[in-house]
Amino acid sequence: MKNLIVLFVALSLLSCKKEPVYGPLNLKDGQEVELLVDHHYAADRDPLVKLPENINAGSSLSGFLERQAGYSYHVIATFRVNDPGLQDAPAYYYEFKKVISAEKYNGNESFTVQLIIAPVPGGPYIRLNKKGNDYYLIPDKLQLTYADTAVQTQLEEIWQNVQAIRANPTSTRPNWSRIKATVTHDPNKFGKAYLVQQLEFVK
Repeated sequence: MKNLIVLFVALSLLSCKKEPVYGPLNLKDGQEVELLVDHHYAADRDPLVKLPENINAGSSLSGFLERQAGYSYHVIATFRVNDPGLQDAPAYYYEFKKVISAEKYNGNESFTVQLIIAPVPGGPYIRLNKKGNDYYLIPDKLQLTYADTAVQTQLEEIWQNVQAIRANPTSTRPNWSRIKATVTHDPNKFGKAYLVQQLEFVK
C-alpha cells in the first residue's frame, strides 16, 4: 500500500511538471500558432503578427515559399526552438505550415526597401540581381521595375558594383554604406514586382 502511495505521488508530480516555454510570448517548442504576414515582403516594415492577440510575433517565419508581395496572409505555423549549439542561428523561429486565407492589398502607399543589408557573413551585401534586362530584389521571385530612366541608370550603376564585388570578393566592397529604395507595388506586375520611385545613396 505504501509503495502504491509513493507511485501515485510520483506520477502526480510528473503530470504537474510544466513544459519549458521560450521567448517573450512564452511559447512551447512545437506549439502551433496563428500568424498574420504583411504585404510588405522584404521591406523595412514587414511585421509578423501573432493572432488573435495582434502582437509582434518576436521572430521570423521560415519556409513560406508561396508568399507574394502585395498580399497579407493568415497562416498556421509551428514554433521551433533551435539547438543552442547552432552558431549564428536565432534562438527560435516559426515554421510555416499552411495558409488559412490571403487578402490582396488595394492601396498605393509607398514604402522603403534597403538594398544593402549588414552585417552578414563576409560583410555588407547588396540585394540586387539581374537577369536579361530585368533587376531583382529576390532572384526570379521579386523584381524591381523603375519609374523612369534615371532610376534605371542608378540600378545599373548598383549592378555594376555587384558584379565587381563578385569578381573580387575579398578586396571589393559596396560603394555605399546604405541604399534606400522608395517603392510601390507595381500594378502591371502585382505580386511579382516593386516599382522603384526613387533611390537614396549614402556613402
